[in-house]
Parts: sequence; structure tokens; C-alpha cells
Amino acid sequence: MRSVGLFAGIGGFEVGLQRAGIDTELLCEYWDPAANVLKRRFDADLVGDIRDLKSLPSVEVVTAGFPCTDLSQVGRMAGIDGNESGLVREAFRLIEKTPPRWVVLENVPNMLSLGGGAAMSFIAEWFEERGWNWAYRTVDSQNFGLRQRRRRVFLVASRSEDPRGVLFSEEAGPPRPRASHSAYGFYWTEGNKGVGWGAGVTPTLKGGSKLGIASPPAVWRVGQEVGEAIARPSIEAGERLQGFRSGWTNGVAKQGVRWKMVGNAVSVPVSEWIGRGLHSPKSPVDVARRPLSAGGRWPSAAASLSGIREAWDLSERPVDKSAPQSLTGLLDKYGVQPLSFGAANGFYTRLQASTLRVPDEFRDALAKHVQHVGAS
Repeated sequence: MRSVGLFAGIGGFEVGLQRAGIDTELLCEYWDPAANVLKRRFDADLVGDIRDLKSLPSVEVVTAGFPCTDLSQVGRMAGIDGNESGLVREAFRLIEKTPPRWVVLENVPNMLSLGGGAAMSFIAEWFEERGWNWAYRTVDSQNFGLRQRRRRVFLVASRSEDPRGVLFSEEAGPPRPRASHSAYGFYWTEGNKGVGWGAGVTPTLKGGSKLGIASPPAVWRVGQEVGEAIARPSIEAGERLQGFRSGWTNGVAKQGVRWKMVGNAVSVPVSEWIGRGLHSPKSPVDVARRPLSAGGRWPSAAASLSGIREAWDLSERPVDKSAPQSLTGLLDKYGVQPLSFGAANGFYTRLQASTLRVPDEFRDALAKHVQHVGAS
């Protein structure tokens, strides 16, 4: 099988699909730093602006992790008609001209609720009006062997196949919570209304914060010495948190830009799981489902065959793949640096002024870190 990657970023879809036996024939990426990564890492044709692309080669799979800027809670929230997220229409223009066997879309879960789910409604109606079947499912990357909590919606569509056999063929159910962890991720750019807390995982890596900063999260490493317990992962650790090999983005941009590229990427193991489903679709699992009427609230998983919509009672955990190492182990291997005084003090100040609840031990460790690095 062969694929085309639209809005390819640094190739998260493509690395995963290649691991599943699907070769990349064409890549489309507008942003120069990301395009430079693609040039170094893939032996495939590369084009820039999707608006200048006249047609696609005849392939089995087209992927499009289209921009989330106008759909994300930390973005502009302009919706599917925004200047960036609205570029999905360009993907549809190309797909309609040269239809593949499979189309795979990816975006943030906020697309299901923003503006009453207008983005999802637009996408669903586009496919249905042209006789395509579709299925989507919200999944979390931490269930695929990564130490990152990352919820994303993946939609698979086909004119000839049942896409439920790709996304709905496995169901591991909700995980059992653990009592304690040796590391907890949080976002130092927050602290007013949230902290992005993650037990044993980092919060979602982001392309940028509400402050407009392309930044990694921070981690509280329980039991570490003062000055080392509150730290930021290295960019190499960030690449591993997305499933890339360490150094995937090295040599093409400054570290802040590298973090933005990694934060925008598709998690590699998730795309590999989808790729295996595209190669060999299976029967959907037997779970509760119900009719889904047009104009209703979009659930976390749904499908449409021959225009008949159903909501599916599926978790965000189709598989239960254990991470090869703990978050602490990953950071020990790939490196950290202490969170700076400015970052730590700003976060601590906002946290103290808020009504957010965090463990007292974390608040104490943060206060000691601020005092330590401030005196250094």
C-alpha cells in the first residue's frame, strides 16, 4: 500500500504507517522547519502549500492531520471556517478529484463540541453527500506505550470499505488507576485555571501555550534533590514522548521551534495502530450503540454506513500497550534541565492566587525549587 501525507508536519503519520507496511509517495507541508525534517527523513516527493497542489497520485491512503489552530481550546476558536483549520477543504478538493481507498483525518477533541460540533458536522456531511462511509474515535496516546496524555480524534473514511473495522476492532476498556507515581507532569505556563496535571505522564505536548510560547511541560520528580525535582524534559525526551526516535528534529531549527514541531505532531504508535487496521480490517467489537441523529451532540466515537449514523460506546483505550519505561526512567535516559526561576516563580505565583487543588507535597516541592533557583 502507498500513502500521501497532507499537512504532514514532521511525519508522525508517515513513520507509523511505514511501520505498518504502508509506503509514503508524496508529502505536503507548508512550514519550512517541518518540511526540512521531512526532506531529511523521507525518500518521497515533497510539496509546500496545499493550495498550489493540483492533484494527488493514485494511492490507497491519504492522511490529513489538518491544522487545529482554529479548533483547539488554546487556539483562536474560529472553528472550521478559520483560515487554518478551514484548509481541510483543500484536502477534500484533492481527495474528490483522485479518491483513495482510505482517508484518515486527525484533530483535537474540541472539534466535536466547538460551535455545536460544526467541524464534525461539516466533515461528516461532506463524506455522506459523496457516498463515503466514515467512523471516528477519540483515543489517548498514553494507551499506546507513550508517557504522554494526548487525546485526539481520528476519522477513517472509505467509499468501498467499512471503516469501523479499522477503529472499532479493539477495546481494552478503562484502565485501573494507580495509587502513586514517581513523576507527575504539569504545565508551568498555566496555573490560573488549570495545571495540565498528569500522573506518571506528561500533559499533552503543545505547539504553543496561551502565552504564545512554544514550550515543553514540566515534571515533578518525586524524591529528587531540591533544584532537580522540578524540571523540563529535553527535546530528545519530547521526541520520545511522541514515539519518534530521539534526535528526529535535530539540526534543522532552534529548540523552541523543535518543541513546536514535536507538539504539533501525530503520535507515531497511534498511526501505526491505524495503519495495521487499514492493511487488515477486522470485525468491530460488540459494544452498545445507538442511533445518532443529525444535529445531535457528537459522542466520543461514532460511525456512518450508507448514511446511517450510530454512536458507539467505546473507550479512548482500544489497546493496552505498556510503556517500555516509566516517565522517570525516560527522563533519566534522555535528560532534563531544572525549571528556571522565572518559569517556576511565575507558575507558583499564579497557582497560589488560584483556587486550584494540587497535592500539598507538590506545592511544597515547587516552593523549595523557587527558593533554590532564585538564590542560585
